[in-house]
Order: sequence, then C-alpha cells, then structure tokens
Amino acid sequence: MALEITGRVIQLLPEQSGTGKNGTWVRRDFVIETTEQYPKKVCFSGWGDKAAIVNSLQTGQNVNVSFNPESREFNGKWYTDLRAWKIDAGVQAQGSPENFSDLNQFSSTGSVGDSGSSTDDLPF
Repeated sequence: MALEITGRVIQLLPEQSGTGKNGTWVRRDFVIETTEQYPKKVCFSGWGDKAAIVNSLQTGQNVNVSFNPESREFNGKWYTDLRAWKIDAGVQAQGSPENFSDLNQFSSTGSVGDSGSSTDDLPF
C-alpha cells in the first residue's frame, strides 16, 4: 500500500543510527503539516539513503511524500511507522488555506427548479 501526501516541513528530528542483525542502519524523522482547510501534522521516517534526502530538507519547505504505513506489535502494544520511500522537495502546495476563501462566493441565480418566483427559493 503506497500513499502520498503534500505539506510543509515544520520540524526535522535528529538522526538516529545503530547496529542490528543486518548491519548498521540510519534513520531520520521529519514532520510535515498539510495545507488543507484543517491542517494535520504527520511524522515520517527516512531510512538508509532516504535519511540523506531528509538531511537536505529545510524547515518551511514544501514536500510531496510517498510512503508506506507499517504497524508492528511489541509487548502487547502496537506501533505504526510511516516510511517515506520517495520525497519530492520544492513542490507547489495544493489546497492551501488561501484557496478556501472563494468557497462562499456562489451565485444564487439559475438554481435547480427555479420557477422565476423571487419570494421562494425552494425548488418544490
């Protein structure tokens, strides 16, 4: 399952590294805020070579992140990780809040069921 989200980088977390049974690993997390009417904050993980891409990001930069969600159980608790597998930096934000200012500018003329009566707006 591959998902995609666009937002603005609001925080870059410190790089983490270690050694596991498959060798050394590097991970860097970053948080973006979506540009929807009701913005959401989402934390992603960049593993391996993606951590180097996260290192090149800057706070305030618009990004498009393709990711895979993955959950795992440990000691009876579930943990979810959003692993970024593609990070496109410098994209144009879509659905930014300033685009929502035009939502209330609808014309009331020519409505469905318009009977020509100016006193009753109802179509029935």
